[in-house]
Amino acid sequence: MATLFISDLHLDAERPRITELFGQFIRAEARHADALYILGDLFEAWVGDDDPSETGAFVASELHALHASGVPVYFIRGNRDFLVGEDFARRAGMRILPDPSVVMLYGEPTLIMHGDTLCTDDVAYQQFRAQTRDPKWQAQFLAQPLPARIAFAQQARAASRAHQSGLKQQGTMETITDVSPQTVDSTFGRYGIERIVHGHTHRPAVHELMVEGRPCERIVLGDWYDHGSVLRVTRKGFELCGLSMP
Repeated sequence: MATLFISDLHLDAERPRITELFGQFIRAEARHADALYILGDLFEAWVGDDDPSETGAFVASELHALHASGVPVYFIRGNRDFLVGEDFARRAGMRILPDPSVVMLYGEPTLIMHGDTLCTDDVAYQQFRAQTRDPKWQAQFLAQPLPARIAFAQQARAASRAHQSGLKQQGTMETITDVSPQTVDSTFGRYGIERIVHGHTHRPAVHELMVEGRPCERIVLGDWYDHGSVLRVTRKGFELCGLSMP
């Protein structure tokens, strides 16, 4: 038995093979897990729980069936699906956790998070994040008609691509969009834990580091663009590995 972590699936109607892989993962390996944690960006975009997309309905059905089988499902919002609300959570049978949250994994406290708050060198993104996480902004956005919200999401995705393109041209893409070492160290110190698990950066790896004289580890989940990625945690340890496309 293992506790499973996934993130950055970016499920979208334009990428049906990844959605199929997600369904296979939920119906097979996840059915035998102690719990499943989804650390954000489950969807490429989410403009509200009234979104009638087939992808959203499929995901809700698969996760609800997993929950009904006895496997707890937990979710932390990402930068693409920060508007996932309690209505969708009920349909999916999952519990939304604060970002970040401390969970006990077989006796070891672990800080789990989407990971975007660690990327403090990307000032433009952090400003956008602060705006879109404001409850007043979200209430005003969700009050708009669905077509207007979809158009905004498309514009935001285009702006994100332009921002990343500009960073690449400046030669700062790798550093600006990755975590800030100082922010990572301060996060370890603030929570007094020795393990962080997060996604967002699309740079799967296990980082061993020393913080205030303590050995710590930061586990970065992979994205699901070219293949799947899962972190399996057991009482004996953990493994970070890929999943083959169907």
